[in-house]
Amino acid sequence: ATTLINPNALKLMLPKSSNQLKDKAMTTVSVQDSRNGKYRYYVEMKEVGSIDGVERALKERLDGQQEPTVSLHCDKTVAVDEVVKVMNIAKDNNYKLILATTPR
Repeated sequence: ATTLINPNALKLMLPKSSNQLKDKAMTTVSVQDSRNGKYRYYVEMKEVGSIDGVERALKERLDGQQEPTVSLHCDKTVAVDEVVKVMNIAKDNNYKLILATTPR
């Protein structure tokens, strides 16, 4: 496995897990806690403004793809409700969803 370093990458504290998947995601969704009760949503490092923006961006990016796979990157401080919102988008659109974690 190769680690890519992106100088513009979001700084997220991902949850830890001893189970790592090798599946390759077609796109990424990131949710960042802005510490003021609001969340910032990104698809492929581009801020999309809202959870509705996440769904629109994913549809644009994944429309027509076979077995579309999304990697979800959420800061540890993001409420589970926000994670479930992205999970529901994946389920409603038949996307496979991978929750990104850091090795334990």
